[in-house]
Amino acid sequence: MNLDNIVIVLDRPEEPRNIGAVCRAMANSNIHTLRIVGRKEEIDVEKVHVLAIHAAYLFDNAEFYPSITDATADCVCAAGTTRRRGKKRGKLLLPEEFAATADKITTGKKSGQGGKVAVVFGNERTGLDDNEILECTMGITIPSSDEFGSMNLSHAVQIICYTLFRHDGKGKTGYVPIDRKRLKETVGNITDNLQKIGFFKVTGRSDMEHFWRDILSRAALSEGEAQYLEKVFNKASGLAQKNSGATE
Repeated sequence: MNLDNIVIVLDRPEEPRNIGAVCRAMANSNIHTLRIVGRKEEIDVEKVHVLAIHAAYLFDNAEFYPSITDATADCVCAAGTTRRRGKKRGKLLLPEEFAATADKITTGKKSGQGGKVAVVFGNERTGLDDNEILECTMGITIPSSDEFGSMNLSHAVQIICYTLFRHDGKGKTGYVPIDRKRLKETVGNITDNLQKIGFFKVTGRSDMEHFWRDILSRAALSEGEAQYLEKVFNKASGLAQKNSGATE
C-alpha cells in the first residue's frame, strides 16, 4: 500500500473540531493528503487546531474545492462512504475489500508511481446524498449496529485509515493507472460511438456513462489499455455504420 497516494476528502464538514480529529486519525495512519469541499474562510481554524494538536499541519496544508468531482479529478477512483443502501448506491465494499482495491491502484512498479485513490466522507448531518454518491466511482460501508448505525465523522475516517494502514498486500500494478480526467475521455469515446450506432434508443446515455465510469475505474486502466479500448469502440462503430449503409 502506498499511503502517499491516499487522499481523504471531507465534503462540506460543519464542525471544525471534527476536522481536527480527522487530522489526528489520518496522521496516526501515515496518511497526509486532506482535501475539503467547501470554503476555508468559513471554518474556525482555532477549533480545528484544538483537537488536531500536532496533526494541525494536515489542515493547514489542505486544499479546498467547489465539488467532489473537482477534488478527485486527479485520482484513479473516488470511494464514497455511506451506511445507506439504494439502487443509485450500487454495490458497497467493506473496508477490507476497499483496502485490497486501493493497494492494487496505489502501488506502482517503481516507488511513487501508482495512482491516487480518494476516500470521500459526507458531512456530519446528512452524509453523502445520492447526487454526491454519483460523483464517486465506488462505495464503502462500515458495518455498525442496526439500532444505532450513525458514526462520528472522525471515527469513520479512523476506521478507514487504519484499515488501509494495516493492509500489507504486496500487489504491484507495474504501471500508472489513468486518472479520472483521462477516464472521462475514454467513457466519452465509448458513449459517443454507441450513440453513433443508435444504441441510446434503447437506454439512456447518462446511465451508460455511469456504468462504464464505475466499472473502468475499478479496473484501474493503464494508458495503453484506455487507448486500446477506444480503438475497439471506434472500429466497432465504424463497422456498424458501414454495414448499416450496405443493407439500405
